This record gives sequence, C-alpha cells and structure tokens, in this order.
Amino acid sequence: MKDPDRKICYCYDVSWRKLVRFARRTRPVRASQMSECLGAGTGCGWCIPVLKKIQAVASEGRDFELNMSPKEYEAQRQKYIQAKKPKNRF
Repeated sequence: MKDPDRKICYCYDVSWRKLVRFARRTRPVRASQMSECLGAGTGCGWCIPVLKKIQAVASEGRDFELNMSPKEYEAQRQKYIQAKKPKNRF
C-alpha cells in the first residue's frame, strides 16, 4: 500500500495500516472478526469488501493494492451511501 495511513473505514476512522496489523496479529478466521478492529465495517458497510480482502490475504502475510486513489474511494463510498441499497454484509 502506497499510503498505509489512508482511511478505509470512514465511519470509525480506521486506517489501512491498523487493519492490516490487526489481521496479521490476530489472524481472524472470519472476515466479520475484522470489526473487532475499532468497529470497522459496523457503520455504513462500505468498507466490508475491503475488510474481507484484508482478512483473506493479510493473515497469510501477503498484501494487496487497492486500485483506486483515496479520492476515488471516498467518491465511490458517497455513491454507495446515496444509492441506499441494502448494506454490505460480512
């Protein structure tokens, strides 16, 4: 990750770095356990797909690149919230 301090969970202000460290330290068996990291994923639900990916790869000591800038990520989150579709789930 080029900017490890970029925000992933906007509702609870949780960074990429915190989430990856949490996943590597605790090795969560289920993606829903990522919510134990400062409540990530329990607000609007936008970040849940990213949390699932972090859980899947970080627990193996690998990393992946989020292929959008922080500005694009935030814009996509706004579209997600405005669409008022069912919330992403773990």
